[in-house]
Amino acid sequence: MSNKVWLWTKMLSLGGILMIGGPALVVWVSPTEEELFKKYNPELQKRSLEGREQRQEEFNQFVGKLKDYSKHPTKPIWVVAKEEEDKMRADKAAEQRRVAEEIQRRRDEIRRHAMGVEK
Repeated sequence: MSNKVWLWTKMLSLGGILMIGGPALVVWVSPTEEELFKKYNPELQKRSLEGREQRQEEFNQFVGKLKDYSKHPTKPIWVVAKEEEDKMRADKAAEQRRVAEEIQRRRDEIRRHAMGVEK
């Protein structure tokens, strides 16, 4: 009986060490963002700093959209996002059709004017 208790104690303690020590080792060994940034060459550091504000702004817009999507009481975020995407696609197509019609109207007007036919 004593042998079984010792075996269980040993296995539980080793399991605990692995479950706690493994992630702790990963955190301890992983470099921070600042350490990685310092290892960049100067050109990459410069490019990274230049694009940082734009990336931050894009991320903030993305998070803002997610917050807006999550306010819908009955639909999941991905359904609301898909509907918004479809709406934007339809608006873009309508705008392209409007521009194409305007271009065609101008072409017709130029042709009529070139032929001497005035309305």
